[in-house]
Amino acid sequence: MTIIHTKNSKFSLRMANPEDAERVVRFMKRLGDFQKMSDEITATPERIERLLLSKQGEAVFGIYDGKMVGFAYFHEKSSAFTGRSGLFVDGFFIDESMRGKGLGNIMMQFLSKTALDRGCEMLEWGCLDWNISAIEFYNKLGAYCIDTMHIYRLSPDDLKVTAAQF
Repeated sequence: MTIIHTKNSKFSLRMANPEDAERVVRFMKRLGDFQKMSDEITATPERIERLLLSKQGEAVFGIYDGKMVGFAYFHEKSSAFTGRSGLFVDGFFIDESMRGKGLGNIMMQFLSKTALDRGCEMLEWGCLDWNISAIEFYNKLGAYCIDTMHIYRLSPDDLKVTAAQF
């Protein structure tokens, strides 16, 4: 297990491995609770383990004074609109008691560096419109909102129905 040291001597990062799948799910459930969307978190440790094993998803944990206090789940993406590749952050959470200490900023710096190291030209994520403190945090980073689009998704059952029509 590789520990990534940061500028804050009390805060380090660790990349998740497939054995961390249950820990990723626990963080996602905490994120879902915070976002008032707990019923939307349907990931299981088995599904997350599969994603981590296949490298279709990755996660990094933030550790402060030996305690795991944050995480980010991300994956690679590309855009035909821009012709660029990037990382998409699908889950990002810092314990409420640890917010305001710069830990989220360090994690975003790490994700930005990871994107650049992989030849990516963008980092993207979603944020609920009511989460003003997160929006302010992202704006301070220089991020901008792409709010001209709605995201649509086919459920597993609808995906099968649509594919069967081909």
